[in-house]
Amino acid sequence: MALERVSTVAREPLTNAGSQPVVLALNSGSSSLKFGLYRVSGSRTEELLSGTAEAIGDANGRFHAKDTQGSILTCDTSSVPSQQDALIRIGSLLDGSRLPAPVAIGHRIVHGGPKLRQHCLIDEPVMQQLEYAASFAPLHASSALSAIRFTRQRFAGLPQAACFDTTFHAAMPNVARVLPIPKDLQSLGIQRYGFHGLSCESIVHQLAGSLPERLIIAHLGNGSSVTAVRNGKSIDTSMGLTPSGGVIMGSRSGDLDPGVLIYLMREKKFDSAMLEDLIDQRSGLTGISGVGSDMRRLHDAASSNPDARLAIDMFCYSVRKQIAAMIAVLGGVDLVVFTGGIGENDGKVRASICAGLSWAGVSPDAIEVQASYDPVRKAAVVQVLVLPSREDDQIARHTSTIA
Repeated sequence: MALERVSTVAREPLTNAGSQPVVLALNSGSSSLKFGLYRVSGSRTEELLSGTAEAIGDANGRFHAKDTQGSILTCDTSSVPSQQDALIRIGSLLDGSRLPAPVAIGHRIVHGGPKLRQHCLIDEPVMQQLEYAASFAPLHASSALSAIRFTRQRFAGLPQAACFDTTFHAAMPNVARVLPIPKDLQSLGIQRYGFHGLSCESIVHQLAGSLPERLIIAHLGNGSSVTAVRNGKSIDTSMGLTPSGGVIMGSRSGDLDPGVLIYLMREKKFDSAMLEDLIDQRSGLTGISGVGSDMRRLHDAASSNPDARLAIDMFCYSVRKQIAAMIAVLGGVDLVVFTGGIGENDGKVRASICAGLSWAGVSPDAIEVQASYDPVRKAAVVQVLVLPSREDDQIARHTSTIA
């Protein structure tokens, strides 16, 4: 099998002086697997190859990859039955390339639970904690665990790292972290964890020397969150115990009156599985519109479908409210960054969100796509940037540091 060859190739240790380790970053989603091969030198990363296995388990799956020049290496539209099949294809792709083999593998982990708050090497005790923490983010955990188990077998000679979305938020102040529940439940690890941390880290890294004191990051995609960052540190964020809370998302409800859930349990006999399906799979843009979670489809349908129009308006309204809340948390704002699939690519949504924040100096006219923040510039409006989410770069950096 292609992946087995990789683990038998002799490599230099990552700590060799002058070496530039090559890391394979794996970013598992509920039905996708993003991957990238990176050469790491200090805080700098060089992408050698990247790709995605999409619609895993669906008949309309797709596996594609490109090199650092953007040239297409493969674009296979046949079904990708499982995470393991996707990993086998990645191994075959690496075997067939002239690129250096990885010396370590990094995995994006959405939730490490209360005991895994820092990026770390994966060993048996860590695997046990990851399996325990799976109940906090079942939508994402099973695919990530599947990828880890398979790569630990097939890349048996390589160190593997767990890189957590919750790490960036681990030092949030108690006023944001603690949930208003009894202390005996708090002791079970029920608290605000926050997510999209690797994405937020990547934004802070991109801003580098021009990082403002008061930054708001709106990561908008199928999963969406808004984070308040002061001097590079997360001080509050919209998601809570799980990635289901906060703003309205593609198929997730975001924050919901808990009385709704009690009503459904008492009057409609919903059990935990039914509630989970409702909150994570049938709500959000999907539930409001009846069309689906893809913002592009909603825009196409909005002119003739009032529910699709309402879904877009509610999404923008929800994000706008959360940005306003984070402005209050920070005592003002110097810079707003949009990232994620919707945040980076949907100008209409960005403009709608900003149009309702003119009272705070945030204006659609201030939006600059992938420009640089100018801390010296004196303007009447808050600067708004569109920056790419580079989670995989962060995975590669952390993995090279701890492996």
